[in-house]
Formats: sequence, C-alpha cells, structure tokens
Amino acid sequence: MAIKICHDAINPWQELQDYQNHALNPDVQFGATGIFIGTMRDMNDNAAVQRMTLEHYPGMTENQLAKIINDARERWAFLDALIVHRVGDVIPNDTIVLVAVWATHRGDACDACRFIVEALKSTAPFWKKEVLSTGQTRWVERNTDGYRKS
Repeated sequence: MAIKICHDAINPWQELQDYQNHALNPDVQFGATGIFIGTMRDMNDNAAVQRMTLEHYPGMTENQLAKIINDARERWAFLDALIVHRVGDVIPNDTIVLVAVWATHRGDACDACRFIVEALKSTAPFWKKEVLSTGQTRWVERNTDGYRKS
C-alpha cells in the first residue's frame, strides 16, 4: 500500500509503471488492476473554471487515505493499492488523483477501486478553491455524486 501527495504534476501512467515495477512485491501474481484517474474539469456547478487550488491537512490526509484503503481491504480481497493525489494549483485536464488496486480477480480490483475513489471524494480532508472565468473565486462546498442517476 502506498499513499503519495504531490505538489507537482502527476503522470499517472508513469506512477503506475514505477509502482508496479519497483514497489509491488515481485512474487505477487495479480490478474487484474483497477485504475481510476481523475482530472480537473473546466466546468463545475454550471460555471466555467479556469484553475483550482487544492489544499490538504498533512498527516491527517494520509491517515484518512490509509483508513479508506484498510476499509476496502475488509470488504474485498486485493493484493495492493496505490493512491497518488495532487495538491496546489491545477488547471483543466491536469491529473488530480490516481487510484490503483491490484487483485487476483477483476471484480475485487474494480469494486475496491470504486470504493476507494468514492470514500476519498467524500471523507478525505482536501479543500478546493476554484477561480472562475469571471475572476471570481469560490470554495467547493460539495463533491459531485460518483454514481450515475437513472
């Protein structure tokens, strides 16, 4: 399990490759990797967004992310997990978060990955301040629901 908070740009594909090649136990035989890559949108709550600043509470954030992974481990059988999250200034299309889960089977990998992403979005101590195209700033008060409505 690894948790990484970054102030610099994230290359999610390089992060995955590096972790899989250097940190994942080479004796682990996984059959599936569930991956989520979240990027900054240029729209939120019906307003154009030019950039955003993500803030976090060091220590508390990492502890909450570890708890989320441990909660997922109690529900699904997976071998390892990685969370990489950006903080600081971001612009549309920048990668904000990478979540990867390695498991023997795809169901556990995909379900655990989805759980981690949704829990991260709803409980991890990150704060977002948007700069709108009008120049106005606002704090994001709630995250969008990750589940599609029928």
